[in-house]
Order: sequence, then structure tokens, then C-alpha cells
Amino acid sequence: MDFTETDEQRALRAAVAGLARKYGYAYYTAKTRDGERQTELWQEAGKLGFIGVNLPEQYGGGGAGMYELAIVLEELAAAGCGLLMLVVSPAICGTIIARFGTAAQQQDWLPRLASGSAIMAFGITEPDAGSNSHKLTTVAERDGDTWVLSGRKIYISGVDEADAVLIVGRTTDARTGKLRPALFAVPTDAAGFSYRPLDMDVAMPEKQFLLFLDQVRLPAGALIGEQDAALMQLFAGLNPERIMAAASAVGTARFALDRAVSYARERTVWSTPIGAHQGLAHPLAQVKIELELARLMMQKAATLYDGGDDLAAGEAANMAKYAAAEAAVRAVDQAMQTLGGSGVTAEYGLAGLLANVRVTRVAPVSREMILNYVAQHSLGLPRSY
Repeated sequence: MDFTETDEQRALRAAVAGLARKYGYAYYTAKTRDGERQTELWQEAGKLGFIGVNLPEQYGGGGAGMYELAIVLEELAAAGCGLLMLVVSPAICGTIIARFGTAAQQQDWLPRLASGSAIMAFGITEPDAGSNSHKLTTVAERDGDTWVLSGRKIYISGVDEADAVLIVGRTTDARTGKLRPALFAVPTDAAGFSYRPLDMDVAMPEKQFLLFLDQVRLPAGALIGEQDAALMQLFAGLNPERIMAAASAVGTARFALDRAVSYARERTVWSTPIGAHQGLAHPLAQVKIELELARLMMQKAATLYDGGDDLAAGEAANMAKYAAAEAAVRAVDQAMQTLGGSGVTAEYGLAGLLANVRVTRVAPVSREMILNYVAQHSLGLPRSY
């Protein structure tokens, strides 16, 4: 593996960083405070080709991979204006449709997802099943040439700005009679589909929703990919989700560390910059090391995924998400400690990150489930759940 980014990747990183500087954390917080979406940033990123950088060129995408899309999100997050729906629309939904969708589905969705003119949300989590795809109660039944979908979903991001939601439901396997996961593109204006926002205690522009699917009737073409292969298709989308979650966390850690280092260089107490004291310098150096290690694993995961090694990419993506979340939590906490009282002021924008970055340990998959995965699949230990 070559750990040096190509000229194209470096150019992409610089271009995204330039866009991010136009908006930044002040823009992000203003949108959050006003209950608005980051529409201007999303639209400009789409026009510049950043949103669909991982999608096929024949559908208006950049023809690159998850490595490049992770660059986009990392640089936006490093400037304080990360776009959560990049994790969902092009990374999860766009990837699944590009890899497994029919020609008609690809032609319908990919050009719009690549340009950012359409957004697709992703719905797997349920109130009682969490992310256990084997226990989902959202069920699709075949009725002639249509599907009838009923169930509930919770903690679904960005439904209010989405044209459709890629719903993970279950259908009856004709051979065994058992329920197996299946993926459906459900328009947000479909009859029987409704949603309401959840009252979250974490401030961000993107809202979370509870979904209700009450006998939602869908055409046969709403089924994405093969019905019997849906579990494989699902995990082909979840690996990009973990890579992108790691990219967001790495970018956020960079944002916090940059603010802490800048402050420590300039803040002088007793005639010496506080960054000269090992009590502050060493913890910040540790954050830098942990951040770079997490970033390296994220890049490894993206490289493996783009190379077509889904199995190895799954292990690396889970490890990257775990490491990046831990690094981000530590970075924000240490940045606040470095700034002291200034760390809780709006001027520096760190206190507002504290709850947000803590979520990275829980979503989109908890660190405990990642540890279960590593124990079972990497170490060969007996399954514990």
C-alpha cells in the first residue's frame, strides 16, 4: 500500500478545504441555531462534483472511490462544517444502487445523488431491534406486481430533506419461509409513509426522525438489487458508512486540535506560552498521535474497499470507526482543557462539539458492537451475543 496520496487526491483535498473555509463553523452553528439545513454548502459541493465523487462517471459522478469521498467529509469536518448526509446519500445509498441496482434504478437515482439535487436517507434502526437486521419487524409482502411495506424506524437522519429513504425491511424467502432482509427505495411522499422529528439534546443542522410505514404500496422496481442477496448488499453499504463516520470523526478531531494548538501557542501566563508546559503539550501530542493512527486505519479501510476486498475492508472499517471516535472524543476534551474557561465560550466552538463528538462512540454502530466484531471475526473468539 502506498501511503502517499496522489496528485489528484491532494488537489481534491485542497479544493474541498478551500470550499470549507468559505463556510466554516460559524455557518454550521448559525444553521443549527436557526433550525435550518446547510443548503448552500450542499448545493455548492454538488456543483463542484464533491458529493458524487465516489459514484460512476457514466452517471455524472467523479468515478473515484470511498477514499476520495472520505477526503471530502474529513476536510469539511476539519473546518467545522461537516455534512452528515454525505455519510448517507452518496456513501451508503449511492454505493448500494451503483453496485446492485438495476439499470433503470441506476439511471433514475445516481445522476441526482451525484449532483446533490436529490438526497436519499437510510432506514435500518428500529425501536425494538436496533440495528439487528435479523430482528427487524418492518415487513414487505408481495401483492401481485407491488410490494406492501409496514413497520417503524427510528433515529433516521435527514428525512425532511430527502426525496426517498432506503428502507431495510424483511421479505419471506420462498424456499425456506423465513424472513430475510430486503432493501426498498421509499419516496418520502408515498401514501402511508409519515415521519416526525425526535427531540434530540444534540445540536446539529440535520434532524433525526421516527418513521411510520403503514401499508405503503410500492412498485416492483422499488426493490433494490436481489431480494435473496439483500444481506450481502446491506453490508456493502455499511462498510462505507463506517469509513465515512471515521472521516467525520477524524475531521472533527483535527478541528478541535487546531484550535487548541493555536490557543496554546498564543496564550501567555507568567511570561511563557502555555504550550511550552508539558502538562498541556504532552496531552496534545498524544491526541495528534492517536488522530494520525485513526486516520491511517480509515485510509486503509477505504483503500481495501475501493480495491474490492469487502471482507478485509469490513474489519478495517470497523477498527477505523472505533479508533476515530475515541480520538475525536479525546481531542475535543483535551482542547477544552487546554483553553480552560475559554473552552466553554461560543467564540471557540468547542463546548458545542462535546455532545456531538460523544455520539461518535454510539453511532452509527456502538464501540461495544465493534469490539464484538473484532473479538469474533479478527480474534476467532466465541460469539458473545
